[in-house]
Amino acid sequence: MTAPQDEGGVTGRLTGLVGTLRSHGLRIGPGETVDAAAALEALGLTDRERIREGLAAALLHQESQRAVFDPVFDLYFPLGVGAPDGRGDHAREDGGDADRNALRERLVAALAANDQALLGRLAAEAVDGFGGYGSSSSGTDGYSSYQTLSRLRPETLLTRVLAALRAGSTGQETGGAAFTDRLDADEIRRRIEGFRERVRTEARRRVAERRGTEEIARRAVATTADRVDFLLAGRAHLDELRRAVHPLARRLATRLAARRRRAAHGTIDLRRTLRGSLSTGGVPMRPVLRRRRPARPELVLLCDVSGSVAGFANFTMLLVQALHDQFSKVRVFAFVNRVDEVTDLVSRGAADPGGLGARILGQATVTGWHGSSDYGTSLGEFAERFLDVVGPRSTVFVLGDARTNMSDPNLPALRQIAGRARQVYWLNPEGRSQWSAGDSAAYAYAELVEMHECRNARQLSALIARLLPV
Repeated sequence: MTAPQDEGGVTGRLTGLVGTLRSHGLRIGPGETVDAAAALEALGLTDRERIREGLAAALLHQESQRAVFDPVFDLYFPLGVGAPDGRGDHAREDGGDADRNALRERLVAALAANDQALLGRLAAEAVDGFGGYGSSSSGTDGYSSYQTLSRLRPETLLTRVLAALRAGSTGQETGGAAFTDRLDADEIRRRIEGFRERVRTEARRRVAERRGTEEIARRAVATTADRVDFLLAGRAHLDELRRAVHPLARRLATRLAARRRRAAHGTIDLRRTLRGSLSTGGVPMRPVLRRRRPARPELVLLCDVSGSVAGFANFTMLLVQALHDQFSKVRVFAFVNRVDEVTDLVSRGAADPGGLGARILGQATVTGWHGSSDYGTSLGEFAERFLDVVGPRSTVFVLGDARTNMSDPNLPALRQIAGRARQVYWLNPEGRSQWSAGDSAAYAYAELVEMHECRNARQLSALIARLLPV
């Protein structure tokens, strides 16, 4: 593989890296960019991994941002360019079974020895030999990590790598063999996953050489967890969001306190202002404000915890619970097709946020004779059993996608709730374009209460900061 080209110079690569990271939601200002340039100057360009760590230290604020930074860095500061061993792309031919088996044999040895340099070369050879698709003449060619890994199947090499490890450790003590085997298996799985990530990185690099680094860096790199749609978020994204609950709550609490201070000034007291203006010839030089003495508001959450919307509801419940000091009372209710209060479960869930959903489904009565969401029945039961928790100081948040599974949406029940509350907001994790599709009753509910699109954690934090009562 040839040495990296310096297209646009080091300055161009750095500014491209920073611009792409910003497009993925990382907050990087001019100060961090200047620090990164200084780090490059101090570290030099001979050690790529030192450059990676130096730029990460200068640009990032959280360890979780490495998931975005590392693949973008690999595109702007690639390990090399072109095909492995200097072969031209047009000379590449898809590898056959013999080539695949030979590469798998070399991969077994590299994994057993944990030879990182060899694993990098094998990843490049695998993408070059088994990942190509399309035709260069028509401009539809490229490289696929999925195709490469599907043909190579490195995950099936676990037993062979373990056998190679045992063969290399012959004559050593065998006490606790079962425990050692489990540790070895976990380590080999980690090495295999590392190789798979090398293949993904190599495929992105090869495609970026054809279609442009900036385009691939923006489209082929996963964004930060706070920008991932709740309905598409996997376990890793949801775990990261749960870890971010308390820092986010502290920022939101600061904003709420500032809003509360501004709101406490109230409106102009005309009578006292005019009386005070007598000393200045009738000119109201010092307006007198009515001092408000607002009582802290109450908050009620009504959350759909069924299916894919459960992650959105659970994260929001944890966030609001972390803000409970800002309100006189917080009551949380969960439903699928039955409604039950889960305030105590959410409060205790702060110690184990990952298990909140399981505790709600296991300990609260949120389902009846089926497991599908039923908004009409749930709203009706809430209005019948729990309406007394809603009063003129209460702000109600309904969390859910408003999909009724073709059942009655029970608009009168929502109207009854809205008639008692100070305000009702509905946060919908689906995009607005889906609100009229299929069994969604979103627009029908939106005629009665204020409904907002809330697809990711960034939107949620902005809405919470704006909508929460003061």
